[in-house]
Amino acid sequence: MSRRRHSDGDDGGQSHKRRRTSEPVEIEDRLESLICRVGEKSTSSLESNLEGLAGVLEADLPNYKNKILRILCAVARLLPEKLTVYTTLVGLLNARNYNFGGEFVEAMIRQLKETLKANLYTEALYLVRFLCDLVNCHVIAAPSMVAMFENFVSVTQEEDVPQVRSDWFVYAVLSSLPWVGKELDEKKDVEMDRLLNQIDGYLKRRLKTHVPMLQVWTAEKPHPQEEYLDCLYAQIQKLKKDRWQERHILRPYIAFDSVLCEALQHNLPPFTPPAHMPDCQYPMPRVIFRMFDYTDAPEGPVMPGSHSVERFVIEDNLHNIIKSHWKERKSCAAQLLSYPGKNKIPLNYHIVEVSPLLLHTKEFYQLENRNLVHFHSSVFCQVIFGELFQLPCPPHIDVMYTTLLIELCKLQPGSLPQVLAQATEMMYVRLDTMNTICIDRLLNWFSHHLSNFQFRWSWDDWVDCLALDADKPKPKFVKEVLEKCMRLSYHQRIVDIVPPTFSGLIPADPIFFYKYQDEANSALPGYAVAIAVGNAIKNRASNEEILTVLKDVPNPNQEDDDDEGEGFNPLKIEVFLQTLLHLAAKSFSHSFSALAKFHEILKALTDCDEGKLHILRVVYEVWKNHPQMVSVLVDKLIRTQIVDCAAVANWLFSPSMAHEFTRFYVWEILHSTIRKMNKHVQKIQKELEEAKDKLERQQHKKQKDSGDEEDMEKNSEDEDGQLEEQIERLQEKVESAQSEQKNLFLVIFQRFIMMLTEHLVRCETGSVDFSTPWYKNCIERLQQIFLMHHVTIQQYMGTLENLLFTAELDHHILAVYQQFCALQL
Repeated sequence: MSRRRHSDGDDGGQSHKRRRTSEPVEIEDRLESLICRVGEKSTSSLESNLEGLAGVLEADLPNYKNKILRILCAVARLLPEKLTVYTTLVGLLNARNYNFGGEFVEAMIRQLKETLKANLYTEALYLVRFLCDLVNCHVIAAPSMVAMFENFVSVTQEEDVPQVRSDWFVYAVLSSLPWVGKELDEKKDVEMDRLLNQIDGYLKRRLKTHVPMLQVWTAEKPHPQEEYLDCLYAQIQKLKKDRWQERHILRPYIAFDSVLCEALQHNLPPFTPPAHMPDCQYPMPRVIFRMFDYTDAPEGPVMPGSHSVERFVIEDNLHNIIKSHWKERKSCAAQLLSYPGKNKIPLNYHIVEVSPLLLHTKEFYQLENRNLVHFHSSVFCQVIFGELFQLPCPPHIDVMYTTLLIELCKLQPGSLPQVLAQATEMMYVRLDTMNTICIDRLLNWFSHHLSNFQFRWSWDDWVDCLALDADKPKPKFVKEVLEKCMRLSYHQRIVDIVPPTFSGLIPADPIFFYKYQDEANSALPGYAVAIAVGNAIKNRASNEEILTVLKDVPNPNQEDDDDEGEGFNPLKIEVFLQTLLHLAAKSFSHSFSALAKFHEILKALTDCDEGKLHILRVVYEVWKNHPQMVSVLVDKLIRTQIVDCAAVANWLFSPSMAHEFTRFYVWEILHSTIRKMNKHVQKIQKELEEAKDKLERQQHKKQKDSGDEEDMEKNSEDEDGQLEEQIERLQEKVESAQSEQKNLFLVIFQRFIMMLTEHLVRCETGSVDFSTPWYKNCIERLQQIFLMHHVTIQQYMGTLENLLFTAELDHHILAVYQQFCALQL
């Protein structure tokens, strides 16, 4: 009994001990949860929640101060949508504990310096804005904030630095003024006027060569496509004119003004922006996307004008919500719909309940004509499409925006589907002036969206495209959308859902073209061998046996040049590859297996550049009605190293593909090819860096263990020697891969220049306008190459400038290169 009690006592003691060690962790987790969740939907008011939380944190400061500091610094950086909630909390803590307030300010400044050095400019922007709002909470003194702003703006006077560096520091100041402008102007009006004058001077002398490359639409009507700093400066000027009155930012600290105004304030420590370094990667400039304005909201709440600061605040908050929740579409959609300012602005259309399946139908538009459906402009659509169309690339993967819009349609079936319907109609109307890159993204989104709503759309409303030339953007867009829809469905389904009048735009039936199938073609050269090869493959003949059969194929090149004929026989490639793909035409998997099984034969047939080009031509000839199959087979040929990336580029720009040059799938193949080349180089570079690090670690260990025996030293030297040999081999592979990468870009840009130059000369000779739909597509595809692969291309700018983009080049083509260079000036 006593033993049991003793045992129980021991167990109890151990259990108590475990509770003591885990208790701090539990408290820290609880503190993190309380801080992160404050400001969310609650039965209590926000003010009472903040006051209660401030009391809890104040009581825990003696034991958990460092943890509380870390959490508050983290939420300031990562949860910008709740910025004013957390600044109010910090203000309340500062009023109760002045020392803690000082330590928090110092921690924020340290974090700001670290984020800038780490090129985390978006997070740095949130930290600057947070510090600004602490002025409103009487934590930071206004004069020291103005002094920091002056240091930021002084960057515009630096010499030999990229313009994008100055842009970021000016943007950091301007984008913070909606929160703190009124407070600073009341206390430091002279200094603020001087600051804004300096910014005004900088914006007037700032170069804007890059703007045309970043615009979604080339036309300025109905909505101007403004450069982001110009637009924000106009919004701040209007805010100043309105005496800094802003009515949209949530300001919970106003309720605590009597408490906060009694608190002692802190001066920011002197902050000097980190010096520019060659490895600094500043954010690229942007053009503000505009699709709706107040004229699109005939009833209900009015959308703020494009130069209203509320427009900036609303859109910025919605962007922040998407950034914080983009990985979880359901959570992201819910957060957007619970946006606190949604009742002040027309975040979506307020209409009668309509089923999502009614979306895109003629009945829907009849409802509109009866005025049963009243449109109100949608900020949701503008923000989401603004991100999707952002150049050079969206902040998140394209499919995220599709799934987010589908989720929003499910949550608001009575409003958002119809907003999307009107938005799509507006973009269709403006296709003539829309950037080709954005048209690609639009058709990807639209086809994916339709596939989730039974492909329902009022196609008759787009009947105007049928009267236009096939090269015009509208018929081209409809054709590519139907092509993409077929990838997500099947051919007959597309035929059934589209009106008969659109038959000319419906994709062809994706059948295989095998020229040796019909006995009527028995007179074709190689016909008998094709039959023999087919039988050999069916009978599982070896590679050697099949190659023996192929020896009987006559070589059409032999008459011209015997030697060349021995190395390259186009008919031999046609006979074997057409037969092989015909037998494997049932599915993607069958085709992949066939290429893998007969890899050795294909490599033997394509051991020269002409062979690689011809195998690509054959793939296109047999699957020309099935662009998706062409894309995946070319991808497989690259992966298995049957063809190289330069061969694919040469094939796509060859005369035989000229009629397909503006098709979407052609550019899908080219960008996929470039990405593969880039990944290949990155993979080898990573292996080289890892080998160098391993050698360095071994040498460091060798120095540390220098007193060990001779045998260990000998083994170490052997290992070092092996690593050095490996590094040397990897160094050669990296140089070879980089040379191949540079050659790929040279091939692509050279082909672009040749095609565009020929077009311009031809138009000038014939005295016709050069600005045709083909020219617009081609010049914007050139822009797309620069934009999508800008990081890699920047490594070879010297070579490109010396060999291709010289001063003698036509100024229309050279302008694209100059716009690209201006992105990082």
